[in-house]
Amino acid sequence: MSIFVKDPGASIDHAVDWDAGYLAGRSILASLWSVAPAGGSPPLLLGGERIVDGRTAVTISGGRAGQIYRVTNRVTLSDGGSDERTLVLRVEER
Repeated sequence: MSIFVKDPGASIDHAVDWDAGYLAGRSILASLWSVAPAGGSPPLLLGGERIVDGRTAVTISGGRAGQIYRVTNRVTLSDGGSDERTLVLRVEER
């Protein structure tokens, strides 16, 4: 498992390419992003959620230096199925 590093002052985009051989004729109907642990001071913020051509994306900002977060993307597919992918992110001063 890879751990991505982010500065608390940075705002980064993260995307999941669901279309890379996975969708096989299905489409993404809904995409929900979540972060754990939630809250905190300052919190890790998720915004600008979008679905574009079989990819889901979100903008990640904030967070507390020294904290490790799990950012999860859960999708609902056109055939009624669902799946999720999780990014492990450590916030540290860079």
